[in-house]
Amino acid sequence: MLGLDDRHGDDAEHAEHQAPVWAAFGDLMAGLVGAFVLILVGVLVVQMDLVNSLQAEVRKREQEEQRRMALEKALAIPLQSGRVTLNNGRIGISGSVLFALNSDELRPEGRQILKSLVPPLLVYLGERDEMLMVSGFTDDRPVHASNQRFADNLELSAQRALTVTRALIQEGMPPQRVFSAAFGAEQPVASNADESGRALNRRVEMAPVPRTPASSAATKPASGAPRE
Repeated sequence: MLGLDDRHGDDAEHAEHQAPVWAAFGDLMAGLVGAFVLILVGVLVVQMDLVNSLQAEVRKREQEEQRRMALEKALAIPLQSGRVTLNNGRIGISGSVLFALNSDELRPEGRQILKSLVPPLLVYLGERDEMLMVSGFTDDRPVHASNQRFADNLELSAQRALTVTRALIQEGMPPQRVFSAAFGAEQPVASNADESGRALNRRVEMAPVPRTPASSAATKPASGAPRE
């Protein structure tokens, strides 16, 4: 009987030693499973973010393509003349068509081109509630010393942009729909090393741009304000 009791005592002691080992093993496995789940969730979240980013980029490109096609359709007649170009949503007009060299006085031919652009642009801008940015650019040659009206190319490009902006307004463009910007010799589209490249850089561009909240609010009557 003593031998049997001793054997039972040994088995119980062995079982007591095994229990902590299995408990530790179970905790380890639970930790590994938890870590795997966390990694899996993290991977899924990253993949979802990538998918959402890709879808957003696709939608953005589709919207840009739709805007480009709509603008191209609206300007079909002026574009056919060859005096107006459309590149990446920017309407370009050669500076020599609009102005004489080192001048901000609009040529009659240039005014006719601007006049032809106003009706389709009014429809396009009105449908999308957008504004028109008129930008002036020059080549990198200094303004002639004999020309005392402009301090530098930046001022010349600014005055040309203002001249085009005013002409558009005179031809029916609402003032709240158009604004001007000047870049001087910055952002050339060709090399200034030869005359053909410089001629391309002397230009005026017009680009539809989204309204800012402030500009949108400025065109609407304030709440509760009396109407005339």
